[in-house]
Amino acid sequence: MKYCTFYVDDLYLGIEVTEVVEVIRYQEMTRVPLAPEVVSGMINLRGQILCAIDLRRRLELAERTEEDRLPDNVVIQTGDGPLSLLVDAVGDVVEVDADEVEPTPYSLKPAHRDIIHGVYKTRDDLMLLLDAGRVA
Repeated sequence: MKYCTFYVDDLYLGIEVTEVVEVIRYQEMTRVPLAPEVVSGMINLRGQILCAIDLRRRLELAERTEEDRLPDNVVIQTGDGPLSLLVDAVGDVVEVDADEVEPTPYSLKPAHRDIIHGVYKTRDDLMLLLDAGRVA
């Protein structure tokens, strides 16, 4: 299995490459009144309107500061259609042996356990594996 990796705050995350449509730089967003806090806004991607989910908010992490660089967009395909995930930095594509994926630890916060379906130990870090269907 191959995973597209990225960073959100100090978390190293991955999502299956088959669920990733594309990775793009920051896009201007239109705010959506009364939307849930995790929705940063809507972006126009070549005529297609996508909801942009801020993974920092979804994972209940610290907000970006003005000194932080603008987030990147990882556009994924979900059962409800395409969705943009706002991430701090994009990593590489990593090949993962399915037999080495471990269950999600109970020590993670409930907001993390809700969208993470497993953990993979890399040589240098732990990669948390996102469930694309549960991110929104």
